[in-house]
Amino acid sequence: MKEKAQARREHLQKMRAEQKRKERRMAFLMWGAGGLVIVLLVGVVGFYLVKQSRETSLDAVSNYSYEAGQHVWSKVSYKEAPPVGGEHNNYWQQCAVYDKPIHSEHAVHSLEHGAIWITYRPDLPKAQVDALKKVAGSTGQQDYMLVSPFPGLSSPIVVSSWGHQLKLDNPEDPKLTAFIKKYQNGKDTPEPGATCGGNDAIVTTADQAPLPPEPTGQQPMESATPAPSQSQQ
Repeated sequence: MKEKAQARREHLQKMRAEQKRKERRMAFLMWGAGGLVIVLLVGVVGFYLVKQSRETSLDAVSNYSYEAGQHVWSKVSYKEAPPVGGEHNNYWQQCAVYDKPIHSEHAVHSLEHGAIWITYRPDLPKAQVDALKKVAGSTGQQDYMLVSPFPGLSSPIVVSSWGHQLKLDNPEDPKLTAFIKKYQNGKDTPEPGATCGGNDAIVTTADQAPLPPEPTGQQPMESATPAPSQSQQ
């Protein structure tokens, strides 16, 4: 009897030991699987963040320095095409979407007020032009967006602000919206929040009207007073 009882005890001990080994093995597998999932999630998130950062990087932006407030009535010969600053006409261009080229002298004045100017080659496919217009209309500050064709561009699309410019091949490029977000009424804007519309704004395209002549007996007009309600980027 004693031998049978001892055998039962030893058998139970072996069963308990085996059960504990199984539990430890199961716990190890569960923790290992959980750790693997965490590592994979961290890797995926890290890859996404790096990918997004690369896609929206503005390292390719060209930067320029121009003095503001240089109002002239004559045609200006600009170094950049399209221009990003310098002398400009006393009248600014009404911020809007244009299907024909506009005078650069008016557009630069709008840049001085904080506008973003999206220019594209006249032969850009209609679907891409429509995509550019959609981007311009979804910025949250459409009052500070200019869109127009520009003959002779070195890239299919060029987006400009005062002192900054970026060349693009595709309107779906995330860098376009990143540029708008950073430079629209940005810190380098000479007159942030000044109107890009109003009664003094030019609403015609270059083929519809020449540059306005200098008024006789009048002082050159000043830029409109900044609107305090406009938020800064």
